Amino acid sequence: MTDTFLAKGKRKLLVEELKRKGISDEEVLRAINTVPRHDFMDPAFLNHAYIDKAFPISSGQTISQPYTVAVQTELLRVKRRDKILEIGTGSGYQCAILAEMGAKVYTIERYRELHLRAQRTLASLGYTADFFFGDGYEGKPQYGPFDAIVITAATKEIPEKLPPQLKIGGRMVVPLGDSNSQVMTLVIRKGENDFEYSSHGSFIFVPMLKGTASE
Repeated sequence: MTDTFLAKGKRKLLVEELKRKGISDEEVLRAINTVPRHDFMDPAFLNHAYIDKAFPISSGQTISQPYTVAVQTELLRVKRRDKILEIGTGSGYQCAILAEMGAKVYTIERYRELHLRAQRTLASLGYTADFFFGDGYEGKPQYGPFDAIVITAATKEIPEKLPPQLKIGGRMVVPLGDSNSQVMTLVIRKGENDFEYSSHGSFIFVPMLKGTASE
């Protein structure tokens, strides 16, 4: 889809809304102002692309609310050339935001349709990432350790294989809780077996599931 003046104007308004809601990281705001969110949705829904809300995509999943993407990204404190593991590629929008910020992204998706579609979308926009069809609970230890890990689905507890894949000083952001509400949780690896936890507001995500799905 063409990135029109209309879409660019809507993105600027979205960025101003995110600022009012407390997002202050200029690089996060720049990335959201740059990445055409409408390209990650059906063309019929252009009018919904820059409203600050989640929106259904295929496989029973959603493209996250822009504010949610901004909060998670801001908590990661992304630096250029950071190695970031994303659990749950979904539409690919969060991955594109991280790539726009200069990160090297390794992203895992359990739904094959989403896995393939996200690759096509990011390639069409000129972004590169390493895409994997697989089980996010396993992570990708062979590509670690990572500067950051972001989980884009709700989980009742942090998958045990993921924290050890962080570098010392690395940051993981995960929505912890049941299906009704989750607390955005930041995990910082302070030492080999030393992790610091902090909470950053309540959110709603689709659940994180084990294994893979072919649909």
